[in-house]
Amino acid sequence: MKWEAVIGLEVHAQMLTAAKIFCGCPTTFGNEPNSQTCQICIGMPGVLPVLNRKALEFAVRTGLATDCTISKYSRFARKNYFYPDLPKGYQISQFENPICEHGHIEIMVDNELKRIGITRIHMEEDAGKNIHEGAGPYSFVDLNRTGVPLMEIVSEPDLRSPKEAVEYMKKLRSIVRYLGVCDGNLEQGSFRCDANVSIRPVGQEEFGTRAEVKNINSFRYVEKAIEYEIKRQIKVVEGGGKVIQETRLWDAGRGITESMRSKEEAHDYRYFPEPDLVPIMVEQSWVDEIRASLPELPDAKKQRFVSDFGLTDCDAELLTSERTTAAWFERAVKANGQPKAVANWVMGDLMKLLNEENRSIEDCPIRPQQLAAMLQLIDKGTISGKIAKTVFDEMYKTGRDADEIVKEKGLVQISDSSEIEKIVDDIIAKSPKEVERFKAGDEKLIGFFVGQAMKASKGKANPQMLNELLKKKLA
Repeated sequence: MKWEAVIGLEVHAQMLTAAKIFCGCPTTFGNEPNSQTCQICIGMPGVLPVLNRKALEFAVRTGLATDCTISKYSRFARKNYFYPDLPKGYQISQFENPICEHGHIEIMVDNELKRIGITRIHMEEDAGKNIHEGAGPYSFVDLNRTGVPLMEIVSEPDLRSPKEAVEYMKKLRSIVRYLGVCDGNLEQGSFRCDANVSIRPVGQEEFGTRAEVKNINSFRYVEKAIEYEIKRQIKVVEGGGKVIQETRLWDAGRGITESMRSKEEAHDYRYFPEPDLVPIMVEQSWVDEIRASLPELPDAKKQRFVSDFGLTDCDAELLTSERTTAAWFERAVKANGQPKAVANWVMGDLMKLLNEENRSIEDCPIRPQQLAAMLQLIDKGTISGKIAKTVFDEMYKTGRDADEIVKEKGLVQISDSSEIEKIVDDIIAKSPKEVERFKAGDEKLIGFFVGQAMKASKGKANPQMLNELLKKKLA
């Protein structure tokens, strides 16, 4: 029997607000444990939460960017459960009346466009963090994260493979980073997901029993965890067993999911309206104002790069996945006017160097205008494409301009035909056997002659002139 996976993701995105969602405590990552707390976020009796308006704005921005309906009326609810990192004994979340509903985003998988539905986007507060290591027989609790504002973005069960799940998560991360509502930092946990996974026979409409894999915080682990869970469930069913509805944890070290607890349903949390917060009434004029302020989003920017710059879909996709990369590329194109040449350098040499040092393009030592100026040196024939790679590496190391490096290191291209002709004549005179083989029909040897001539000129011979002279002399 052939099986089909049914996958839905619940993505938790920490909103980039300066303060927590219901109090004025800061949201800075990595500070001393329990140094960013107050009576409100640690749940002292008699205190009242107040909604951070910026968190509401960020949720609305995300909803508009994902084509959701923005609810004119929404409210918070108490989600009741007991765990040491939840000081109030409940989490303030949204249940029956979320702020955003019924949206979608589109992903490209194997050159096919697929629409993934978004059930809802709701706001909630984060819990604290239990620390089990280094405490001997004890566990510690850090409440700095308690009350940090989150958006939970819940997809429809429209995903059918681990690869689709990763592409969906990447696209969602790209959108929230473009909007400036979340930094998308997976390592710090500000962008993470729970995956609901089930299987069913191919062609069956009814869903199978799902298991939820909690708190996966890297694209690689999302793919690996879902992949493992699909295989596990198939093995269970084909072995005559039944998949249990449960919550599981991903063990990255062993590459497996492990049972954590039975899966809760909504009624297990005993949701009821939050009595300490008034309902949210969103005015259409405010929504329109936010819509007007939205930046150009990844899909629209990609289409513009294809139509305006003549890039391929693949190249445009890569260049627009990060807003900062797209902006760097556009500044270089504006200074140089050669989109394809700029794209090749950005996606090739520049990204290679940045990835080797795990740097973002915001920290790039080369400015867009410097790349444009180097490309102009190639166009003028001042340097060859091969020499340009040496120049580019030096620009990256030092931050210096290309023309300065070319002059200092004597890298100006040789375009004097008489000088190149001397080099060609010398190579031919020293290679009689290769000349004879070339004239006998072994035309691949042209590469040998070019290589020798480039070596003799220290890579500075004009490639076009060199090839023309060699073909003329060897004819």
